[in-house]
Parts: sequence; structure tokens; C-alpha cells
Amino acid sequence: MKKSLLILFLFAFISFSCKSDKKEMDSTNNIEAITDSIIPAEKKSLSEIKIKPINHASFILEYEDIVIYVDPVGGPEVYKDEKPPSAILVTDIHGDHFDLETFLAVMTDSVQPIVTVDVAIKIPDSVKYNLFAPKNSHSINYRKAGLDLVVYVVPMYNLREEAKHFHPKGRGNGYVLELGGKRIYISGDTEDIPEMRSLKDIDIAFVCMNLPYTMSVESAASAVLDFKPKQVYPYHYKGTDGFSDVEKFKSLVNEGNKNIEVIQLDWYKNQ
Repeated sequence: MKKSLLILFLFAFISFSCKSDKKEMDSTNNIEAITDSIIPAEKKSLSEIKIKPINHASFILEYEDIVIYVDPVGGPEVYKDEKPPSAILVTDIHGDHFDLETFLAVMTDSVQPIVTVDVAIKIPDSVKYNLFAPKNSHSINYRKAGLDLVVYVVPMYNLREEAKHFHPKGRGNGYVLELGGKRIYISGDTEDIPEMRSLKDIDIAFVCMNLPYTMSVESAASAVLDFKPKQVYPYHYKGTDGFSDVEKFKSLVNEGNKNIEVIQLDWYKNQ
């Protein structure tokens, strides 16, 4: 895509950063934002994709020399011993997904985060030029910058009337990543929406389950049985009444489909 089209894309989503006395977004980062479907990379097993839970919704994905921070929060000290990120993904504006102090601490000159429009508004102009703030159904192709990574932005929202104000449709982002020959789904804060149930060819899924903010373990299991990931990690499972019953989630999934591997990591090791 030509340089002018990339500039138009960036201005369309983060127009508030385009002030005459600030850095403008441009195409010098050599990453192309596209709306068309990308032909999936050939499936391969070169290296293991490493998963490191940080807390609740925050985790790190690592594949060879690619390091992806998902919803980094908790303060700079949490990440001081971690490898610097190649990419940062932020799903929503709430404090368990976005913390400005942590975000600025993990930012580098080379990383280009993907955030929501509402999150981008909260980020200082000094680093805003380096952001992507796409809406649902867009994608960012980092392969143009030499990274084996494509990020598709997918919807995340609540379905129940009493919960719609927590996560209205169109504000937050879920993500599907193509990384290391795998397709990885990150739900963000959502219920069992049609867009989740219709996902295809997902190798690894991170699925939330905490009432009243997202969904029940029954709803999460039902959705997983529909889109059939090879592996699913329950995460983001602490609600107002404590922890969701992830063992029940595992039982429901395996009763419905024994071929789906449910993997439980320690997302709350300090709690």
C-alpha cells in the first residue's frame, strides 16, 4: 500500500494526535495497516510459543525473537526483568488492561503498540505518533517490518442488558494473532458473542470468564465448543465474588470435546 494510503489510515483513527507542533504519524515505520484478509502463513513448528502470565488479563507471548506484551499493567517493576516488547496490545480502557505509567515504562522507540481509540486518547502526544488505533475488523501487518506477526482486530463486548455498559460494542478490541505459524485468539473483556463463536482455525485461545463483567464459565465453555481451538487457556477469571470455577470450565469443555486441551496457568500467583 502506498505511503499516502498508510498516512490516511493513521490519521483516520488517531486524528487527535495530528497537531502542527507534534510528531506526525507517517509511513517511515514500514508497517502496513490493511483491511483485507491476509493469506495465512503456512503452519510450521520452528519454535515453541512461550506464554508467561503476569496477572489477570496481562501476559507475555514470546516466539523466537518476537515478544508481545498483552495489556501490560501493574507498574514498571513488574516488567523490569522482562525482554523489551516487539509489540504491545491493549484491549480496553479499564485499569486491569491499561495503566499509563506501566505503558510508558515498557514503551521503546521501536515498538508500535496497537490500542483502542479510547486508550489512544489517554496517551501523551510525545509517543502517540508511534501508535496504531484500529477499529474492529481491521488488521496490522508487522511482516512488512520483518516480524512474523499479523494482528487482526476483532470485536469484544457484552450481550446481557445489565452488563452492556461495562463493555459496549465497538469500544474494545479482541485480537487474533498469526505468529509462528499459529493463530492465537485473545478475547479481552467479552461475552460469548457471535464473532467469537464463528472463529476458525484457532490454535491457542485465551478466554475470559468473570461475572458480572464478562461471562460465566458455562457461556465461555459453550463458545469454546463452537469455535474449537486446539488449546484454550482460561484467564481473566476473577470477579466480584472471587475466582470463577475454572475446573468446571475444563470439565464442560472436555465433556463436549475431548480433543480441546484446556491449560490452566497461575494467573494470580500473588493473590
